[in-house]
Amino acid sequence: MYFVLFLLVVFAVASPLNSGSQPQTPLQLYPNGEPMHAGWIDPRINGGRFLDFTTRRFGEPLNVIISGLSDPLILSDDGFRLYTKSIGFSEECLGLHYGHRHDADLGDGDGRKLEQFLARQYYFPIWGTCWESLAGGHHFRAWKQNGTRANSGAWFIGASKEENSSKRHKIVPDGYNLGRDWLVDRAVSGGSWQGMSWKAEVEWRRGLLDPGRTGVNHGIAQDGRVAILTVQRV
Repeated sequence: MYFVLFLLVVFAVASPLNSGSQPQTPLQLYPNGEPMHAGWIDPRINGGRFLDFTTRRFGEPLNVIISGLSDPLILSDDGFRLYTKSIGFSEECLGLHYGHRHDADLGDGDGRKLEQFLARQYYFPIWGTCWESLAGGHHFRAWKQNGTRANSGAWFIGASKEENSSKRHKIVPDGYNLGRDWLVDRAVSGGSWQGMSWKAEVEWRRGLLDPGRTGVNHGIAQDGRVAILTVQRV
């Protein structure tokens, strides 16, 4: 009798009554293991890549991502342009484009699409990007991931540092790493424009870009790291 009571007590302790709480939803992952709430989607899942299309054979690394979890304003086209001014960039000199236009495939269903924004280092308030066009410096191209197959709203950026115009804006040695790091340092430090301020948190990722120079424009090696920025208003 006592043994039966003992078994009943053990069973009751091991099987508590249902408190009415719902079971937790399993974490949803993309095929590459990336959480669906990450704020960006790996382009390779749908046939894209982390090199843009500079020429028929070579591309430049997409080495910075501004996550779709960032301030909604900077995920818009106009807001993104405002944000880039806060970290030392601006539109091209007099609104004129110099150099080759690049395509990128972000795996979002849009296929290869033309760069949506090109910004250059803003050396000083008046015609600051005109000086960059002559003297060289930091610049980036950007594409938004917003197609029907991957609508994260994230900005994918190819940042680099280039030579002056006499050298036809060729990327400087180690220029892809230097351009990425300069942009990231300024984003993390934070900046302001027109009364608005932002500051970013960064996550460094490997395994998205193959390190080295294979397939990279100008044959310039890069370290394979991609910076994931989440930018918020402060």
